[in-house]
Amino acid sequence: MMDTFVMKCGGSTLAALPDAFFQDLRDLQESGVRSVIVHGGGPAINETLGKLGIESRFVNGLRVTDEATLDVVEMVLAGRINKEIVRKLQQNGAKSLGLSGTDGRLIEAQPVANHEEVGLVGDVTGVNASLIQGVMALGYLPVIAPIGIDAAGQRYNINADTAAGAVASHLGVDTMIVVTDVPGIMRTVNGEKTVLPQVTFADIEEMIASGEIYGGMIPKVRAAMSCLHGNVREVLIVDGAAERVLSRAVREGGLGTRIVRD
Repeated sequence: MMDTFVMKCGGSTLAALPDAFFQDLRDLQESGVRSVIVHGGGPAINETLGKLGIESRFVNGLRVTDEATLDVVEMVLAGRINKEIVRKLQQNGAKSLGLSGTDGRLIEAQPVANHEEVGLVGDVTGVNASLIQGVMALGYLPVIAPIGIDAAGQRYNINADTAAGAVASHLGVDTMIVVTDVPGIMRTVNGEKTVLPQVTFADIEEMIASGEIYGGMIPKVRAAMSCLHGNVREVLIVDGAAERVLSRAVREGGLGTRIVRD
């Protein structure tokens, strides 16, 4: 059984989850299991940028980010979505605290290698794990928005999957849980779709090439793969709408699809 886990979830996925999901997090918290949420919010950022007449552009899955875009990214992630998640947890009896990666230099960052193409997008160089552990020791569930900061105080837009993997690695967590709207990676066997219990990077690339993993599942799987940083040994993809999914994942295993390095 895991005593601490890091969960990554998209903002739109979290917004669609039933109260039972947040009550499950509360029950885990009350039983002594510590959890950390790192969230995204791409669709909400796109929507807000559109309303403001700012074009959304992407290079290899990274949002091209100038200062104006970064203002919106921070406003939506750290302002709106972060607090929506905190409110939902508190409404269901869980004690939670919302943080941005800039708070207490929680997520330290530097420009990505192709920053000339994408602008203010960052790679994680450090995580203030003691701050996260301190929040958990006080009995709160940290909810983290993936904004990074460097020594000079410059903010960076951090990919949520990258941020979640870095947080998990710095906390010494073996398993990352990625909550999506699918039960795992599926394969059709004898005309029936079944969830694969475990796959390697090589399996995934083979299934993408063959067309077994297609469409919207490709970015979900690649995102989960990008969480495998440093000390993180495996990523577990689960369906957030499944009954008591987190309790079952933490206590029993055998749920969803585990992605492991080759």
